[in-house]
Amino acid sequence: MTIARFFRGSRFKRRLTHLAIVVLPDEASTFQAYRLLHYHGISPEHLAIVGEGYSSPERVGLRTPLQISVCKARRLGLFAMLSGVVLSLGVSLIINPGWNTALIVLATGMLSGLCAALVGALVGFLGEGSTASIYRHHLNQGRYLLLIEGPERLVQRGQEVLGHYLAPSPY
Repeated sequence: MTIARFFRGSRFKRRLTHLAIVVLPDEASTFQAYRLLHYHGISPEHLAIVGEGYSSPERVGLRTPLQISVCKARRLGLFAMLSGVVLSLGVSLIINPGWNTALIVLATGMLSGLCAALVGALVGFLGEGSTASIYRHHLNQGRYLLLIEGPERLVQRGQEVLGHYLAPSPY
């Protein structure tokens, strides 16, 4: 999973960080994996443990599927409404410049915004929302998440270290 961070620092430079999430069955194995990563040179500032007694999902930015859907619907709906207004205004002025142009533009903008909001909600819920739902399910079952965030090489190194020491997970 890739998380893009925009406009960090004084220059408008795009910095790309990567994220790996490992689901672990209990607190002991989670803390052991955390210490193993730290032993292999991965700084604690790049690691986070999510679960009971540690960071909450909200604190590390794991939103609920509903929050993701609403955000996607709002963003896509607003974009489609604005573009629908602009396009219908242009077409209406070219084809039939008259008094009903404003009504056509308003109706087209509202309809395209509504349709795009529905599509955005579905995309958000079935896309990122389903992934967030899976991780929240693991947390509700009493499992823990170990997050590794940073440059691509660091995240790959963390995955390699954990891959050598952890057995494949049944979930």
